Amino acid sequence: QVQLIESGGGLVQAGGSLRLSCAASERTFSYYAMGWFRQAPGKEREFVATSSWDGAGTLYADSVKGRFTISRDNAKSTVYLQMNSLKPEDTAVYYCAARTAAYRSSLQTDYTYWGQGTQVTVSS
Repeated sequence: QVQLIESGGGLVQAGGSLRLSCAASERTFSYYAMGWFRQAPGKEREFVATSSWDGAGTLYADSVKGRFTISRDNAKSTVYLQMNSLKPEDTAVYYCAARTAAYRSSLQTDYTYWGQGTQVTVSS
C-alpha cells in the first residue's frame, strides 16, 4: 500500500506561484508514473499533469500548459507541481496519484493510489 501525502497548498493572489509536493511512502515510487488532478467546488475532478517514472515524459492539461510544471525526485520519493501565473479558476483541491505502471496517463482510472488532497485558493 503506497501512501501519498501532499503539501504546499494555500492562499495566493492571482499571478502568484505555489509549489505542491507529494511524498510517497514506498521506494517503489521510482517505478511509478505520477499524476496531479484537481477538483473545484461543484465540479468533477480533472486531470492537471502527469509524469512518467523517470520524469522524461510529461503531459499537461491545456488549461495549465505553460504555467504549471510537474517534476520528480525519485531519490526522495517525491513529485512536485510548480504552479506559476495562478488564476482564480485554478482554485481547487489538488490531488497527487500514483500509477503502478511506468508510463504517464491522464486517465484517473489508471491510478491506483491517491493522496488526501491539498487546498489551493487563488484570490482575484
